[in-house]
Amino acid sequence: MPRISNKGLNMPQSPIRKLVPYAEAAYKQGKTVYHLNIGQPDIKTPEIALDAVKVHSLDILAYTRSEGSDEYRNKIANYYNIHDIHVIKDDIIVTTGGSEALLFAFGTIMDTDDEIIIPEPFYANYNGFSTASGVNIVPVISKIEDNFALPPIEEFEKLITPKTKAILICNPGNPTGYLYSKAEIKKLASIVKKHNLFLISDEVYREFAYDGAKHYSIMQEDEIAEHAIMIDSVSKRYSMCGARIGCLVSKNKEVISTALKFAQARLSPPTLAQIASEAALQTPQSYFDDVIIEYVERRNILISELEKIEGIKVAKPKGAFYCIVELPIKNADNFAQWLLESFDINGETVMVAPAAGFYSTPGVGLNQIRIAYVLNKDSLVKAVNILKEALKVYKD
Repeated sequence: MPRISNKGLNMPQSPIRKLVPYAEAAYKQGKTVYHLNIGQPDIKTPEIALDAVKVHSLDILAYTRSEGSDEYRNKIANYYNIHDIHVIKDDIIVTTGGSEALLFAFGTIMDTDDEIIIPEPFYANYNGFSTASGVNIVPVISKIEDNFALPPIEEFEKLITPKTKAILICNPGNPTGYLYSKAEIKKLASIVKKHNLFLISDEVYREFAYDGAKHYSIMQEDEIAEHAIMIDSVSKRYSMCGARIGCLVSKNKEVISTALKFAQARLSPPTLAQIASEAALQTPQSYFDDVIIEYVERRNILISELEKIEGIKVAKPKGAFYCIVELPIKNADNFAQWLLESFDINGETVMVAPAAGFYSTPGVGLNQIRIAYVLNKDSLVKAVNILKEALKVYKD
């Protein structure tokens, strides 16, 4: 029998999606499952984006340019300029989701066995992207006790070797909801400039900043223009996860010209989704204002209800719509599966994402889960109550 590649064997399963078969089995038993496991917002996609696809006048659904249409990239640049990120269309490559933008970035700046430093816990698919690219993650651990704040710069410098090519952050963070301060971004800027590294920032949750805090982009740091690579997506901003449109942004011309070769190899980003994404840029600010109010209310209710559960720790997110919760158990993978297979209250249970998959350090985060507060407030209260009752009877 032919042999599967080591790369394929080493590809990690998604901690977010690997429990789907158990959820499907629960559905077949007639159970209601509250999904706290995946960042799929229940916020409606802006009508203007949906309408643009409904009324398009295309006769042929043709390829677009590999870097995305000029019209769309110009409008993205205008959007960024409003947010004090001064770029032009030639600094932008449209991608099939933020995921492809990250893969392009990894392929552009790193060779096999190169290293990338990432504060953990981090978005689980960074593990997969690194494995697919033959790149090694070097984690620097942030802690729930510190609300997942950026570790001291000295911790980063200890990890830099001749193979280190970049630092990657997610701002605001998935899975922690941590929002990096301007001072922290400046510290990262100084270290990548000092050691001649790239700084990649995954900023797909830019709009989701709470409590009066403002998002500060690495692209606002002019002195690292040649070092900075920004990753973005329409998925969360406009509740358009299924559009699969993102972009890679950099003022480094060599980065853009190299990433374009990867873009050409996959031909072009999806045409109809670009039409929807271009129209979405006309979404009024009131849409985001309302969404922020809703998410702040959800976050506050979620944290308040979780803090009533004895023996847990929870970090209070400053952005995005996730939080990490430490439970009084040994293994969250087993607990999450048990919730779906063996526990319910009046036919209702919950699905969570075990947090160990958001770390690359073995054995870390085993008793943690990630919660996505993308459900309405009543459902969040019910879901947390199910968690509370489950923990009373669960045996490791």
